[in-house]
Amino acid sequence: MRYIRYAFLACLGVALVSVALANRGVVTLSLLPATLAEFLGLNHQISLPLFVVIFGGIVTGLLIGFLWEWMREYKHRAEASRKAREVHTLERQLRREKRRGAGPKDEVLALLDETS
Repeated sequence: MRYIRYAFLACLGVALVSVALANRGVVTLSLLPATLAEFLGLNHQISLPLFVVIFGGIVTGLLIGFLWEWMREYKHRAEASRKAREVHTLERQLRREKRRGAGPKDEVLALLDETS
């Protein structure tokens, strides 16, 4: 399995290098369209090789996707945290009940004592 991963990473590296070599032309990125930039006075431009723009777009898309998914799963993480606290509280109550009485007076506690 390790060799398959190395082969995949090598193929990915070759593909990324070939894309970078094929797209070395310089492009100009503008913050706003020309007429709007002149009107607002925000004529910011930067010149970069095209492969930097492509890879930057991929990385930006991945980061936005990860952030979106992290925010979407917040309710699941909060529920899991609440359940973990509830389990911890119930375990603490069970230990307290076991210490309180010498013999279990409840059928459920007797079954729990038999299994542990």
